[in-house]
Amino acid sequence: MSDEEPKDPGRYVLDAQVGFVLRQAQQRHTTIFASLMVEGLTPTQWAALAKLKEIGPSSQNLLGRHTAMDAATIKGVIDRLSKRGFTATKPDPADGRRLLVTLTAEGEALYDKAAPTARRITEETLAPLNEGERAQFIALLSRLT
Repeated sequence: MSDEEPKDPGRYVLDAQVGFVLRQAQQRHTTIFASLMVEGLTPTQWAALAKLKEIGPSSQNLLGRHTAMDAATIKGVIDRLSKRGFTATKPDPADGRRLLVTLTAEGEALYDKAAPTARRITEETLAPLNEGERAQFIALLSRLT
């Protein structure tokens, strides 16, 4: 039995709770991200850039769903990225009422510059785990989403 597990199963021990442990892991990752990511990109801005690179031009709504951001959050993220010249909007040729978000040439260049750093951030976040544990950890977390 580990020190974190309560000897009395009815006792609540914060350190043994999934939400508490996930928050600590998230804080660790966020600290690593902030210390390494280029151009002052935030995690949500990087997620939007990376997903646009992966899927190509997208409606803001769909991009928000793909990056787990609500409508207000993805709008703010795209507004900030567009203000910096990394994304732009254009009419959807299939539906003139809809706008598509796309990476600009500057956004593509930023993606190319930031992607190796993003891989390093993941590597540092997962550094305490061996290769098999990393795969298992990601697989288990994915089952929770």
